[in-house]
Amino acid sequence: MPPEKLKLAKDMGSKEVFLSLARVKDSSRLFLGASDGKVYDIDLAAEKPEFKSWEGHGPYVTGLALAGETLVSGGYDCKLIWRNITNGGVIRTVDNAHARWIRKLAVSPDGNQCASVADDMVCRVWEVESGKLVHELKGHETLTPNNFPSMLYTVAYSPNGQHLATADRVGQVCVWEASTGSKVQTLQAPGLYTWDPKQRIHSIGGARSVAFSPNGETIVVGGIGHIGNIDHLDGPSRVEAFAWQKGEKLHEFLGDAKGLVEFFAFGPDSKWFIGVGGDNGGLIQIYDLEAKKVTKSEKSPMHVHACVLNETADKLFACGHGRVGVWELS
Repeated sequence: MPPEKLKLAKDMGSKEVFLSLARVKDSSRLFLGASDGKVYDIDLAAEKPEFKSWEGHGPYVTGLALAGETLVSGGYDCKLIWRNITNGGVIRTVDNAHARWIRKLAVSPDGNQCASVADDMVCRVWEVESGKLVHELKGHETLTPNNFPSMLYTVAYSPNGQHLATADRVGQVCVWEASTGSKVQTLQAPGLYTWDPKQRIHSIGGARSVAFSPNGETIVVGGIGHIGNIDHLDGPSRVEAFAWQKGEKLHEFLGDAKGLVEFFAFGPDSKWFIGVGGDNGGLIQIYDLEAKKVTKSEKSPMHVHACVLNETADKLFACGHGRVGVWELS
């Protein structure tokens, strides 16, 4: 059953915008990728939590992938950096890992590989231990149907590590076989994309979040619905769920809240999940896949960019504009 209560238990403020998050298993130690180009290390369980920082990127660290003692970070400088989390030492740096802004990273469940996606519309798969490039996944168009540059926003591994999904600005989701790099499915969620040829020639939106359910059967993809005022995130939060192997859409969740859904965290029984994001404010929503409805919609003290559930699914760690926090679920 989805949790019924959501309570902010602890939060920490900062002048930075935290864009990405990775958590050490069975702990409250978090790594945060920030808008100032630094990676922050903080333990929210400490009596007096402190932000410790590592430099190395230009502005905007948009992706983090944690595999054991190794943390890989990526950002708008098109660079990937491997670090040892015990001492923060740099293991290797890959300059020009992509030709354009890196948007997100994901790590395989066994920790052997990590995937990066960027606005060059390529997903690259890397061996974590050696830094070797394993696959280049190319299946997303570089331009929207209206000839605007597209963007490859997000990537996620399936729980068994056999597949990964990538999603772009026009709401196309590609599913790839991890061992071969072959594309095995394409899903379409055009409701996440707004093209306005009249008010001001513009295109906006896109699939900002994607995740597999723990049983591997469902893919959810999130963003924002039709945007009325293109100068703001003035549209309803939107999530679509697919039985991806059948190519079948299961449901469209249209929340009462406005803004982007930027990240997902699934409950362990695959029946519910949490989406976070926002517009000028922040939102945390709980979705029930069986009941096909949003069961809870809460405001957050910040626009939320990333989140993760703990192992028992009773704590949600999240970060965003100027803040990181932990919520208790019950």
